[in-house]
Amino acid sequence: MNLQHLGWTPSWETAFQPYRTKNLVPGRIALEHKHMYRVYTEQGDFLAEVSGKLRHEALERADYPAVGDWVALTERIEDGRATIHAVLPRTSKFSRRAAGSVPEEQIVASNVDTVFLVNALNQDYNLRRIERYLTLAWESGANPVLVLTKADLCDDVEAAVREAEAVAMGVPIHAVHALADAGLEALAPYIGEGKTVALLGSSGAGKSTLINRLYGRDVQATGGIREDDDRGKHTTTHRELVVLPTGGLLIDTPGMRELQLWDADEGISASFHDIEELAEQCRFPDCKHQKEPGCAVKAGLADGSLERSRYDNYVKLQKELAYLARKENRTLQAAEKAKWKKIHKMQKEHYNGNRH
Repeated sequence: MNLQHLGWTPSWETAFQPYRTKNLVPGRIALEHKHMYRVYTEQGDFLAEVSGKLRHEALERADYPAVGDWVALTERIEDGRATIHAVLPRTSKFSRRAAGSVPEEQIVASNVDTVFLVNALNQDYNLRRIERYLTLAWESGANPVLVLTKADLCDDVEAAVREAEAVAMGVPIHAVHALADAGLEALAPYIGEGKTVALLGSSGAGKSTLINRLYGRDVQATGGIREDDDRGKHTTTHRELVVLPTGGLLIDTPGMRELQLWDADEGISASFHDIEELAEQCRFPDCKHQKEPGCAVKAGLADGSLERSRYDNYVKLQKELAYLARKENRTLQAAEKAKWKKIHKMQKEHYNGNRH
């Protein structure tokens, strides 16, 4: 494979220089299995695992490779295997909170240039979900693009686009009908050679169908929609990097209806900058927008210039982040306490051993 086809640039070559002296080669993570990875290199694709040293030094889940990562590895060409020794610093990452009771970052896709936020124009069309996805997209460091699929199922596409524009201010919006190749030409500028696009959206939004049409043939499984609620069947079960014949790269992801936030303060500010600009006009700098006099936010809600459901979602996302921060702080405190307890135990055992 050609590394430039995979997104390799002079800046990546500069970042990789320290590993050249160690006889390591670059590769890009294409697929993440439970404890293994499919990685693309100039020699082809390999089934890879992380080295013992990398596993030992990893402090959290985000320290392990993720789909889209560039890694330094050794190849065993004869058996199609490789060992990953390091993960290169990421230029962007789309993260969410991993499932489970312990707060933990899960990287959905990394080193992405553009994020296609895919939403279907059917009964499952949801502006509040778009706001949530936009928040994490802005936080990722990649450029968000809103792709409204299944335009054939919408009675008034122009009205739907206007609604989306009200919550995705300044974000490019494209309505497409992928099965008929309608509107796909507008997506071409984002998918140049070596450019990486991640597709994010809920199940049945049409991500896999979109990838198949952009590729030119069926490379991803697709499913229909359920008749009872117009929601799609879950077809993509893992994150995967797809290399297009034209040289662009697409990262398909499983549908994520319950997308929990992770470290998205800047993303909220970018997604809801209209509300935050309004809040700056309040009489008091610490205004809670409840009973304070001279509150510009309350005035906006009263005169209809600020939509109540949008403001409620803004408050909801902020509360979610605050809860996550409190829970993460307790987790860090518990981990620190356990670490020092272990150190003191080792010191005590060492002291008692010396006494005898």
